[in-house]
Parts: sequence; structure tokens; C-alpha cells
Amino acid sequence: MKKIYHLGSCSTCIRILKELQPLDGVVLQEIKTEAITKEQIEEMAAMSGSYESLFSKRAMLFRQRGLHEQKLSEDDYKNLILDHYTFLKRPVTIVDQQIFVGNSKKIVQAAKEALHS
Repeated sequence: MKKIYHLGSCSTCIRILKELQPLDGVVLQEIKTEAITKEQIEEMAAMSGSYESLFSKRAMLFRQRGLHEQKLSEDDYKNLILDHYTFLKRPVTIVDQQIFVGNSKKIVQAAKEALHS
């Protein structure tokens, strides 16, 4: 399976999707219009090792809700991601049994290599 979870209004996601071209056979899920399911986030967490690794502490809501002052559990991270799409660190690229989370150059390059190998 090849799948990318992204946000259509995010300029970084748009740039990365262009960089990952061509995306033949890749399923794109725009997380604002097609919410992440409990099963999907559980699968991502199993692949990445934790819900925290999928969580974006850069999301504006993270500070607005005062979450930066709290000690969050794995269940908290999971529920927050399911509650609001901006809490997912993006993009998330899945290629077979590999997962690539985030937008660092190293992660994007690894995702590109996996998609096109």
C-alpha cells in the first residue's frame, strides 16, 4: 500500500507532494475533508512506534489549548489527533510497511526513495 496523509491548504504539504512526483498508485487522503479514522491512526502508531511521534507540537492549537504546559499520555496524543486534524504531524507517507512522518529534508528524501524504488 502507498498512501499519503496531507493537508491541502498546507503550503509545505503541497511543496512536498510536488517533490514526491510522480505519485502513480499512491492514495492521497486530505485529512481536513476526509478525517483520519481510529483504525488509521492505530495503524500509523503501530508502524511509527508511538502516537507522540505522529503528533505535531507546532500546531497552533497546541499552545492555544495550553497543552504545552501539560504532561500528555499516549492516549491523549491519540485522542487529540482524532479530535482535530492539525495535530497530525504531516505529511505522513506510508509505503508498504514503512512510515515517514513529517517534513524534514531527510524524511522527505527517504519517502521519495521508498515510493520510487
